[in-house]
Amino acid sequence: MGTMTNEHSPPTERQQALIREWKLEEGRPFCGWDFSYLDDKWEEELPSWSYVDQVRALLPGAFSLLDLGTGGGERLLSLRELWPPRVAVTEGYAPNLRLARERLEPLGVQVVESEAALYDLLPFEDETFDLVIDRHSGFNIFEVERVLAPGGTFLTQQVDGTNLADLSAAFECEQPWTWFTLEWVLDRIAETSLVVEQAQAWNGVTRFHSVGALVYYLKAVPWTVEGFTVETHLPILLKLQDRLEREGMLEFACKSMIVQVRKPDS
Repeated sequence: MGTMTNEHSPPTERQQALIREWKLEEGRPFCGWDFSYLDDKWEEELPSWSYVDQVRALLPGAFSLLDLGTGGGERLLSLRELWPPRVAVTEGYAPNLRLARERLEPLGVQVVESEAALYDLLPFEDETFDLVIDRHSGFNIFEVERVLAPGGTFLTQQVDGTNLADLSAAFECEQPWTWFTLEWVLDRIAETSLVVEQAQAWNGVTRFHSVGALVYYLKAVPWTVEGFTVETHLPILLKLQDRLEREGMLEFACKSMIVQVRKPDS
């Protein structure tokens, strides 16, 4: 039996218990772009490629590395044995920046506060890095071109701007970057000297096993539903709980892309 009641009816005892659970999830801390808390609460299909494996394959040929939007440095640390002599990272989100400095600076990594957004300038000199990597952080392709050394490589995995569009639609809103697609990225690259070596798009599914897990996710990724709180979106959460009990899970479409480019030697 579903949980739906008239929107103006007081919540039942069971709904009140669910609401308390959802508010606990809403208040859980999140930092470092680490979703391990959801490991047994969701299923996120993975792309057909491995970003980390591709970075691992590129690192032995690099003497300098820039990781855009490193988060708390989690993935970079997993590759520590392959780091080149110079490693720099950017991060703009204050809690992640603090983590990155705590974890990476003692290891000799240059940690720079920078949003690394689509139109921002990078605080590095021209032709500085043999390898620039970026997982799910914005990038200005013209700045990437500038800081890449001749013959250097840029590898990025990105979330498509229409990722989880059906989740946003369930909350009667739209993702803010629906224009950000592989085609858009390739159009920007075409305005540079960079040579495309790889460009793939991927479609998959993300499944949430509880509305509480969805609440945690929406607080961690606030642009999916701008201004989300349990209180303001309670009627929709109750509808989703009803759907969960009918279907056994909440399933939404996810979309990713990976692009690799090389700067010509001269």
